[in-house]
Amino acid sequence: MLLPRFSYLLRHPPPLHAMARAVTCATQPSHFHASLGIATSRHPVSLPSKSSLFCRTFHALARCQSEEMTRRRVAGVRAGQREYRKARRRAPPKSKGKELQLCVDICIEEDLPDDPEILSIAELLRLNVPMAMKLVFDGLKGSRYKTRDTAISDVGGFDSVELSVLLCNDEFIRKLNKEWRNEDRATDVLSMSQHVPGLKIPILMLGDVVISVETAARQAEERGHTLLDEIRILMVHGLLHLLGFDHEISEEAEVEMEREEEILLKSLDWKGKGLIRSAFDAETNSNFHQDSADDRKKEGSLRFYKPKFRYIFCDMDGTLLNSKSQISSTTANALREASSRGVKIVIATGKARPAVIDIFKMVDLAGKDGIVSEFSPGVFLQGLLVYGRQGQEIFRSNLDQNVCREACLYSLENKVPLIAFCEGRCLTLFRDPLVDSLHTIYHEPKAEVMPSVEHLLASADIQKMIFLDTDRRVADTLRPYWSDATNGRASVVQAVPDMLEIVPVGTSKGNGVKVLLDHFEVTAKEIMAIGDGENDVEMLELASLGIALSNGSEKTKSVANVIGLSNDEDGAADAIYRYAF
Repeated sequence: MLLPRFSYLLRHPPPLHAMARAVTCATQPSHFHASLGIATSRHPVSLPSKSSLFCRTFHALARCQSEEMTRRRVAGVRAGQREYRKARRRAPPKSKGKELQLCVDICIEEDLPDDPEILSIAELLRLNVPMAMKLVFDGLKGSRYKTRDTAISDVGGFDSVELSVLLCNDEFIRKLNKEWRNEDRATDVLSMSQHVPGLKIPILMLGDVVISVETAARQAEERGHTLLDEIRILMVHGLLHLLGFDHEISEEAEVEMEREEEILLKSLDWKGKGLIRSAFDAETNSNFHQDSADDRKKEGSLRFYKPKFRYIFCDMDGTLLNSKSQISSTTANALREASSRGVKIVIATGKARPAVIDIFKMVDLAGKDGIVSEFSPGVFLQGLLVYGRQGQEIFRSNLDQNVCREACLYSLENKVPLIAFCEGRCLTLFRDPLVDSLHTIYHEPKAEVMPSVEHLLASADIQKMIFLDTDRRVADTLRPYWSDATNGRASVVQAVPDMLEIVPVGTSKGNGVKVLLDHFEVTAKEIMAIGDGENDVEMLELASLGIALSNGSEKTKSVANVIGLSNDEDGAADAIYRYAF
């Protein structure tokens, strides 16, 4: 059959989950056609006997043999798994004359996601491809094309025609494009002819059409098509190339092939103008030619895009959390999608780990298969506690005991609420509505009231302390006082305007992120970071792409590569959809 370079081992008919493993490759010459937009070339090449690229695994759908047989057999695909009602087999109607058999294999490259939409499209192609083949063959009869290569002239002279269609990802088609056409880039469709003129055999081995689903998804989004529409357009384009149409050899050839695409799509009642016309429209419309790296992908479409980063480090307050201290459904979906594509979402926050887990539980993203759990990595308490693989502690820094004592005494004397963070516990010296709000609003562990300063200091190691007051008193009184009082023994930072944090000298999320990157043996070039507060500055500076939300501090925005939407506008989700893929 076809796709010899993929050397599938197809059973007829196999179930949808059947596999095909590449073993050997063809040695006969082939012609390749490719298009990305309207840039297409045709190169005769000699195939080597083996290719490491194609020692791969493919999911193969059952072969379609003629349009009539396809109609009868498609309902039985995976009948056992899907519990479809199995229809009684009927003998094919007796043919009055010789019937041309159209044999089509639809394959799905193994690295494509196991996505219901892709499987559905693959099943539809089992019907659609033979329909398109029959129509285009009928159109060749008696037609006089000025530019078409007539190496395939009389299709009716064969007993059967064989064609393979492979759905793959960008990486696969890029490698294929580089190996066979010496172009190191992904493209939308490759047509690879198997026809050998003059070879007297009853089978017309038409060739292979390879389609990148990822590129097709992007083009569909740009052109207002569904993914099925775009894949049909690419399949028609590839099929016409295999039949000798080549739009790149001359303007006349381009017009002739463009007209044939439009006629074929219209006759089949499929949407779209054809690949050549769509690409031309895109080139003449500047809106379609903005940098795609800055275009926001649609929610639900990330499965068709390649991640640009291995890790995304995200702040919580003012970033993932909106002004109501909640993760919106849009942000939750973006995190879920990015994670499903293999991107590791790592939380880097001033919060304690239990607080973060509780927040993510509310959007069903906590636990083993979620974003955060007791077994996931993360940077907490402004980088004072860092957890690595399997959630094991890999770094801890505690606040100077004398500074802790002075802060406690200041709190009692000035009646300013103070909370001491001790890993997963919060300790305080007296009840206050602001203390309670840290639990009820910010989801931190409920503060335990200690009977005295000594009891508090003896209860556990303290990583940081937070004073709670009004925005104005924090800015005018607390921050100036403690900036001087710490005298190099500690530092003061702010994540939100109404809280002042006292932390060990040298503390920063950036340092915590560095510790984690060293632990993972990952470079800063592989990470993207999203934050808003001045405690996010070092983290954003460290990352390959640092994004500050528009609600962030001016200092944070001044060091960011990009200023995004606000946290109340789902800025973190927008950043993921716009820049991470």
